[in-house]
Amino acid sequence: MATVEITGENFQQTIEKGGIVLLDFWAAWCGPCRVFAPVFEKASEAHADIVFGKIDTEAQQELAGAAQIQAIPTLMLFRDGVLLFRESGALPAAALEELVTQAKALDMTKVKEEIKAHEGAGGHQHGPGCNHDH
Repeated sequence: MATVEITGENFQQTIEKGGIVLLDFWAAWCGPCRVFAPVFEKASEAHADIVFGKIDTEAQQELAGAAQIQAIPTLMLFRDGVLLFRESGALPAAALEELVTQAKALDMTKVKEEIKAHEGAGGHQHGPGCNHDH
């Protein structure tokens, strides 16, 4: 599967899909972004079971701002709606492959249990009147 364009309109539904979603925040004027683009594209062809999304930070400034993107390229990896990885800078092909391998190997049930335990440790009770995002 080739890369897909991610916009403010399809961002949320894309990351909430089951499975792995790898996002590349980039811009046409960014040299490292242009160098990384073929690496990202090749990985998308090798892993048809993963969504590889590209977000043009110039065209999607509001989305880039909401994601607090301060340097590009920035990669974000989600699995089953959970942000597992975020890093600025282009990755070499081997590092990108290793990231995908690790994401596939994760036990998401365990990850989600750890997240719940961490949220519970803060002493915050979720209930009526709770108005922050989960």
